[in-house]
Amino acid sequence: MAARPAGNTRLKSARLAAGYASQQALADALGVGVRQVRRWESDAPPWPQPELGQALSRLLGQDLEALGLTSPNGPATDRGRRPLPVTSSAAVGLAAVPPQAVGMLQPASAAVDFGAVTRAHRRLYWSVAPSTLHPSIVAHSTLGCALLLETAGQTRKAVAAALAETYLLAGRIEFFDLRDEAAAEQTLLRALQAAGEADDPLLGAAVLGHMAFVPGWNGRREEAVERMVAARTYARRGDASAELLAWLDAVEAECETRCGNTRTALHLIGHAEDVLAEDAGRRSPEWLDWFSAVRLAAFKGNTQLKAGHYPQARTTLLGVLESLNASEEKQSTVVLGDLAAVEAAAGHPEESCAFALRALTQLEKTWYAMGMDRVREVRRALAPHQHDRCVRELDDRLYGWSTTVSALSR
Repeated sequence: MAARPAGNTRLKSARLAAGYASQQALADALGVGVRQVRRWESDAPPWPQPELGQALSRLLGQDLEALGLTSPNGPATDRGRRPLPVTSSAAVGLAAVPPQAVGMLQPASAAVDFGAVTRAHRRLYWSVAPSTLHPSIVAHSTLGCALLLETAGQTRKAVAAALAETYLLAGRIEFFDLRDEAAAEQTLLRALQAAGEADDPLLGAAVLGHMAFVPGWNGRREEAVERMVAARTYARRGDASAELLAWLDAVEAECETRCGNTRTALHLIGHAEDVLAEDAGRRSPEWLDWFSAVRLAAFKGNTQLKAGHYPQARTTLLGVLESLNASEEKQSTVVLGDLAAVEAAAGHPEESCAFALRALTQLEKTWYAMGMDRVREVRRALAPHQHDRCVRELDDRLYGWSTTVSALSR
């Protein structure tokens, strides 16, 4: 049986990311019939009328060519226009790639070589400063977009999968390390579109899970839930491993915690623990290197902290700190910050400052914006004790030349 055509995956991905879960929902927002949206999402999408095209671009946040639509005058590259130059964000490039590549100009080894660099970037993320690594990843994504023009068939799918992972890593750095949510949102959309080009539902689930963080961390619960529903749908299509399913529970728990629903969050974490305990043996993708049972426990400790369960949070987080590998410096800063917050909430300023100082020591070696955010939250919680000697010592470190410059330059 012939494979069913995937259609215009770029527009589908952008529609989903913009919160329009169905073709009908987008049609209603545009004031057109659903048949029109179906045509745009087909293998041969027509170019919309000017006013309708502007509305479509405005709703989905991309120009029409990035949405997989080809102008009657030909794609941008056919008109002699070069792809957009790379800036601080990785969210460029796919607009210049037509939905169907023409010809095969590169051998299959091109996908292997491109993927090897993607894997190297993934490993370097844990040790190289994010501001140093990010430009290399952005440049690599530009190369991937060019390779999509020069490959076809399975080679093109392999390039697209590696490109999706590259965009995902760039988006993770922009969100977690550089704290640039706007750039992360656009980069993750490119990652979702590339995953669609690769027809890789598990990568799609991972990207959508990360996209849920953005609204979830800002209290936009309904939007986060919609993205999590989409992520779980993609995970089912790809027969996801226990680790990936548990991570999706952890992401949703984090979003619920940020929205003040700690009881729901703890229920989700309990479900994730059960999923890991009943692991059916499906192998996780090699790119899923940001999650484990220990990382799940770190999610749990933070939620227990936010729920006011301080003794439980202390026990959980101390266990996480003991179990983390030496290479997990970034995660350790977050856990130390949460332990400092537990002690601050319990009225133990000296213990709180001790954990916060350990976090700062680690941040001087390996910068992580999320870790610094935790320390700053702790310092605000210690305001009633700001004249204590331990808090003043913390301030001396928190506002030292090296720490302050590092924090303000990222």
